Amino acid sequence: MIKSIFIGFINVYQKTLSPDHGFIKGAFPFGVCKFRPTCSEYSKQAIEKYGAARGLFLAGKRIIRCHPRSAGGYDPLK
Repeated sequence: MIKSIFIGFINVYQKTLSPDHGFIKGAFPFGVCKFRPTCSEYSKQAIEKYGAARGLFLAGKRIIRCHPRSAGGYDPLK
């Protein structure tokens, strides 16, 4: 139940505001997120696999790693 609520919020974000997934994707042909999969997709995967509490914790750790000095790159859910 709670898991599906958070995934629903992420889906709404991806379809509306996300520069990598949303309707403004055309303005950013190479994407904005420096990680693959994107942080929102990683968050969805983590919540689906580990549940709301641990998934949100892992998503938060990933978002904290996203800063100007990070290398980014391919960073799949483990």
